[in-house]
Amino acid sequence: MDQEAVRRTLEPTASSKEIAGSLSHLAHLYDAFVISGVRIEAAEHGRLLCSFVVTPRIANPSGYLLSGVTATLADQLGSGVLFCSGVGTSGVSLEINLSYVDVASIGEEIEVEGKLLRAGKSVGVVSVDFRKKKTGKLIAQARHTKYLAVSSKL
Repeated sequence: MDQEAVRRTLEPTASSKEIAGSLSHLAHLYDAFVISGVRIEAAEHGRLLCSFVVTPRIANPSGYLLSGVTATLADQLGSGVLFCSGVGTSGVSLEINLSYVDVASIGEEIEVEGKLLRAGKSVGVVSVDFRKKKTGKLIAQARHTKYLAVSSKL
């Protein structure tokens, strides 16, 4: 799999000013806000490895990584795993299940590993693990199920 193709798909290319400048882009503002700063470490068939540092903009007032950021990353990076696996198209998320088992504080580097569990004819399933890079301690685990859009024969 072409790591640069995955990077272009996941990393936002528009600045926050460009995104906020048009109402049509506001629907994607949160995704770009969250995924900004995520680095792709490895992209291979059925696996995607990324990392990011918890910054104040993605933390709650107590200084911990926001659960909504974790959920958004599970969605975005889970879709990226399907893309790495050669699944050309995907539709909506059918289910995202998250278990939070620890917190991550501002300044901590987080490693996110997504693995393909199954890609069938119409549904794909991915697991996404969030770990503290320094200790390897699990902070959250997600299972992301997506509908794999089938091209129309018309």
